[in-house]
Amino acid sequence: MPPMTPPPDPNPKTPRLVCPPGSVDCQVHLFGPATQYPFDPGSKYISEDALPETSIALQRKLGLDHAVIVSGGGYGMDTTHLEHTLARFPQHFRGVALLKPETTQAEMARLHGLGVRGLRFVSPHHGAHLPHLSERAAAMAAELGWVVQFYPSPRDLEDFADRLMALPGPVVLDHFGAVPAAGGIDQPAFRTMLRMLDSGRVWVRLSGPMRCTKEDFPYASVTPIAQALVAHAPDRLIWGSDWPHVNMQGRGMPNDGDLLDLLLDWAPEEAVRNRILSDNARRLYDFG
Repeated sequence: MPPMTPPPDPNPKTPRLVCPPGSVDCQVHLFGPATQYPFDPGSKYISEDALPETSIALQRKLGLDHAVIVSGGGYGMDTTHLEHTLARFPQHFRGVALLKPETTQAEMARLHGLGVRGLRFVSPHHGAHLPHLSERAAAMAAELGWVVQFYPSPRDLEDFADRLMALPGPVVLDHFGAVPAAGGIDQPAFRTMLRMLDSGRVWVRLSGPMRCTKEDFPYASVTPIAQALVAHAPDRLIWGSDWPHVNMQGRGMPNDGDLLDLLLDWAPEEAVRNRILSDNARRLYDFG
């Protein structure tokens, strides 16, 4: 059995940052109740329940209005939990799904009706039980106006860059594109990410700084990377909490209020933060 991932901090702080109206947390993972939704046998972790009601309460504490449920590896390519949650809370959530390779256009259209607005691919380094980049599926997604989210590994963004930029729809790179923070802003992977942003069709999610470094909060080596992205392409950045922060064994669990407040350092100008938290996110995920 895979390890139980540590739970998030149950006492989120009220952030100093005041979110603008319509702000969106562009990545949460939800799980449970475990009695109804078993974890995929290929998952690298299992989690205590991380329920939509808890996520909504966290949104309110942080001053957010909406969240995007991004299918994590816990449920593999089974969309049952995502579908049920979107059906129950249509005003609060949009979805990004991990879909089976044989998924049809009709199935995507059905998911669109529930609130799915994107599909997610991962680098093969993240697991064989998850979907890898498919031009066929990305083309069908583009017909619905969906985004393609891609989670590279720390060593292969450059390998996938040209394929991703050739896709017909918008592309979101998860977790700072998984660029290793220790390499700084002069490393080839970071320059590749800037080149992708310059295409006008690629977005980067400022999320999961703990995925780019082994440091604990405030993840100081990530700050120059975040600031450089904000200076380069503020109109194509979004933010996500990555709650409930799975796979943090042996590391300090961040407080979600503190995580949001990192934006005060990453994007010091309020107007730019407001674009990242609200305008960009609402447009990209069709919150209206």
